[in-house]
Amino acid sequence: MQVLIRGGKGGKDRVSLLSNKVLSQLDQYLDAYRPKRYLFEGQSGEMYSAASVQKVFKDARARAGITAPASVHTLRHSFATHLLEKGTDLRYIQTLLGHSSSKTTEIYTHVSTKALGNIRSPLDDLDI
Repeated sequence: MQVLIRGGKGGKDRVSLLSNKVLSQLDQYLDAYRPKRYLFEGQSGEMYSAASVQKVFKDARARAGITAPASVHTLRHSFATHLLEKGTDLRYIQTLLGHSSSKTTEIYTHVSTKALGNIRSPLDDLDI
């Protein structure tokens, strides 16, 4: 349940997660469109440009009624943040995002009020 991403952000190759929930939809997409070179191809089989991807994302946000500012990079940031909030080790997140430096991944360690609410004080474990 992994996907190989070639030439991703920064032109790097990396392996990331493939969701079980996405797998059946991906199979349907592959059967319907039969891409030749890229998983998501433009009308003439070329790679989507960054501007086209942003436009598709913007249109999808509008159809979903999402008015909050967001970009495709917001999805990447959200992916990392949710993994971190679920307790995934920062080194694994670093690998999934393709960061060569742990310092780059550490930007995702911003404080989340949701995560703070789940922390239990060590004092609660004392028998006093």
